[in-house]
Formats: sequence, structure tokens, C-alpha cells
Amino acid sequence: MKEKLLKLIPEFELIENKDLREKAINVWIEAVKMGGWKIDDLINIPFTLLIPDTSVNIIEHTRSITNICSEVEKIFRKIYGNKMVKINRDILISGALLHDVGKILEFTKKDNKYIKSKMGKLLRHPFSGAGLAFKLGLPDEVVHIIAVHAKEGDSGERTPEAIILHHVDFMNFEPLKDSIQL
Repeated sequence: MKEKLLKLIPEFELIENKDLREKAINVWIEAVKMGGWKIDDLINIPFTLLIPDTSVNIIEHTRSITNICSEVEKIFRKIYGNKMVKINRDILISGALLHDVGKILEFTKKDNKYIKSKMGKLLRHPFSGAGLAFKLGLPDEVVHIIAVHAKEGDSGERTPEAIILHHVDFMNFEPLKDSIQL
């Protein structure tokens, strides 16, 4: 299962800390198991149910977010160094890889259509994803990113890594949503 996941999401290799990388991989594997999916199912699971019939899957979305976050961090480091804001690259990349992992639990497939699962009706993906990451020993900073990346985090404070992920996620979602309405 791990080998197939790494082929789908090679960006796990961007996490330099091996222990953190393994824990992030394990969160995805556990989510797939708990959701009753197979790794091969991931390429068909939509990244959102808010865009009817979207062709963008959870893997493409996760990879896009992770790569954009990686580039943002590089630009911040190149232009500002550490004098303005310190960004922990491994924490940011881990958060990007895991920010929507809860959707694997939030969604199910019924009658050839993706819908909210029983859990998904009760808990949105920031909650289930953060809980799973916490359970599997991810650092609090990564759990924080997952928990506050969506609207649920709007009333609290976000770390610099969480701010970047939040904006990158919405920067990615809005044009995809709006392209359908044109």
C-alpha cells in the first residue's frame, strides 16, 4: 500500500525529516483503511463535493497544494531569509500533504456517486483529519494546520505555515469553482 501511495504522491519525499515523513504517510494509509477504500480508489475520489462533477481528484488537489506551498516557502526564504518570518518547511509540507486527508473519511461512494459519509455528515474533514493526525503522533503544529485550514479556523489564530496553507488552498479552490460557472 505504501509503495502505491508514494507513486501517487511523490511529494512525501519533500519532507526531510524521515520520522515525520513516515507518520504523514501512515496517516494517509490509515485514512484509506478507515474509509473502506483502496489506494487505487484515490484517483477517482473528488477533491470536493462543492463542485458538481469536478474532474479534479483528491490526489491532484493535494499535490497541487503541496507544490505551491513548497514554492511559496522557497520564495519567502529567498527574498526574506529568516529576518521577517520563520517558516518550518517540513511542517508546512506535512500540513499541505495532510490538510484534506479527512475527506477520505468524509466521503463515501453510493450508487456510483460520491456523497458525504455518515462520519462526514457529523464531522467535516478538518476535524477528522486533525484527529487522525493527532492519533498517529504528528506534531501539534501539523495537527494545527489541518484543523484550521478551512473556514473552521477563521475565528482563531494561525501559525505562519497555517496561513500559507489556508490561502493556497482557497487560491486553488476558487478558480476551479469559478471556471465551471463561466
